[in-house]
Amino acid sequence: MSDFEEYIKKHFLEPIRTEKEIEHAIEVIQSETDNYIKKHKLRSLVLGISGGIDSAFAAALLKPVCEQNNISLIGRSITIETNTSDEINRSILVGKNFCHNFEHLDFTEIYRLTKTNLYPTNQSALSKFRMGNCKARLRMITLYDLAQQHAGIVISTDNFTEYLTGFWTLHGDVGDFAPFIHLWKSEVYFASSVLSKKLDIDSKKALSLCIYAKPTDGLGISDSDFDQLNVSSYQEADKLFIKYFKGDKSLENHTLIKRFHSSSYKRNNPIIINRNILTS
Repeated sequence: MSDFEEYIKKHFLEPIRTEKEIEHAIEVIQSETDNYIKKHKLRSLVLGISGGIDSAFAAALLKPVCEQNNISLIGRSITIETNTSDEINRSILVGKNFCHNFEHLDFTEIYRLTKTNLYPTNQSALSKFRMGNCKARLRMITLYDLAQQHAGIVISTDNFTEYLTGFWTLHGDVGDFAPFIHLWKSEVYFASSVLSKKLDIDSKKALSLCIYAKPTDGLGISDSDFDQLNVSSYQEADKLFIKYFKGDKSLENHTLIKRFHSSSYKRNNPIIINRNILTS
């Protein structure tokens, strides 16, 4: 068993179950973010807003931290042809309610122009994954440019479930600071529900719509996250992972576990040739 799997067994097999525990986690995340902002004298946090639960939770979580530091939470909804109207509307609602500087950008034409300069595509799964990655990387160009312009950093919205499954694009939908990458996805839903109780009516509506929305990557690869992960909910996904790391090897052939092993290169990127080999 790898050191990473040992770490998971030590820290992740008992999910956060009570409201008091999740409130503590929220407070710690906000406090650690506050400390990081002060230490590095940041003037902004930049967030890509998709209309999904993770970016909505990040926006609700970080808005008060930015305000107590008198800095901007900069949000951009950058949609491309595969994003649905529901996703777009939710992203705009989240951006308007939580961000101090927000715009909705339609990158469909930019994407199509970029696509003409890439290797031809077809209807294969490989082409869908290639173009999905291309969309994520186009968005990140804009977010990192904003961060540099406004003396800030880009916020990662990954959670632990997606981290284990490699459910993100290298050099795409990642960031500099990952406030809740060590929360299971089901814990992100729980934290969002708890956080929503403290919001005004409009902000609560924006977050709640994302809580109850069907989760999708918005890249046109599949109809929902569940299609790619072979589960019916993220609660099921997290329970399966926990059973596996507790020793249930009958799950080795489940899509989740296969993705965990096959995506290890993403969690160890870049691959480094060690100095001791070079000089031995």
